[in-house]
Amino acid sequence: MCFATSHPVAQLVRNHNILNGSHGYSKPCEFADNPGVADTDLRGRRFSVDRETIMNLPESVLLCLFPNGLVLSRQSAALSDGGDNDEYEELYGVDFDPDCFQFVLTFFRNASEAFYGTPSSPGLYAAQQHLVEGGSPTSDFGPSSSQNPLLSKQAIIVLREELEYFSIPPKDGKAMTNSNGIANDALLELKRKCGDYLLSKRNIFTALQRNVNKENNIAEQHLIDMLCMSGFDRDDEWGYRALEPSRCCISSIALVLLKTGIVHLANAKGEKQVTIDYNQMATAQKLLLFWRKPARKCWWDGIEVNLAEAGEPDKMTKLWARRVWTLELSLVRFSTPVFADITG
Repeated sequence: MCFATSHPVAQLVRNHNILNGSHGYSKPCEFADNPGVADTDLRGRRFSVDRETIMNLPESVLLCLFPNGLVLSRQSAALSDGGDNDEYEELYGVDFDPDCFQFVLTFFRNASEAFYGTPSSPGLYAAQQHLVEGGSPTSDFGPSSSQNPLLSKQAIIVLREELEYFSIPPKDGKAMTNSNGIANDALLELKRKCGDYLLSKRNIFTALQRNVNKENNIAEQHLIDMLCMSGFDRDDEWGYRALEPSRCCISSIALVLLKTGIVHLANAKGEKQVTIDYNQMATAQKLLLFWRKPARKCWWDGIEVNLAEAGEPDKMTKLWARRVWTLELSLVRFSTPVFADITG
């Protein structure tokens, strides 16, 4: 029950090939020969996103957006008068949370601007560019960014959770299904309350730490330790967390900048200086195992919760959750991001 790579902290289910092009296509989407802007409809909200920005997004997110590659169900007609070079608008329908998509776009844009800079303000890369050009004779990371991309690209750790939950009703006979398996109002209300309870539990590592304590899983403890050394904090919460519509499922995502050990300081004269903590850089390089190779882990989590309102007697309910984590490292390339939420 560990992430799928050869690293000792990543030995869960070997599913990363599913996310890495083993199902008949080499990449979730390919835009190289078709520059421009992609118009997407995410559950009724339209986004216009330039293709370079989309290609900077995590592979696991791209797979959710374009599970069959770029060609999805076309929701807009091609306006054509019969010519060979007619232009048309193509709208890609996507079943993905638009607020989550906006959260990811905004985080990646802010990270890119902070690292690469803007036309009016230089970024961190300008101050550390000499590391890329010259390397360090005392390091093991080679003389160029091709051998250590962490010197020249902004790295972001992407952690996603898909949580599917199952409520075991108490034995009072109120919450049940009919002969056709349709839930009655009491059972629907129970499921709603269970979803709200889980939604309020925003701490990232609580469930996994509970599993570590229960099974004494050393590999999972090492995983938590590595993530916390690389940018997360043990008390961190999910950056975005929401119930999926009409499903007993909660989707969550957390994005953090990878701690590479590159430190930017200002001396007494106000001049920027750059130093490298090579031990931290070595830890950061372990996360490169997950660059373009999203890895997954899955485990079951069973708890008993009290769903009673204030002043009511206890309503203890058994709640099972199937949690699927996807871990990935994204390296943001320099681009001028352009995106707009057309429908607000």
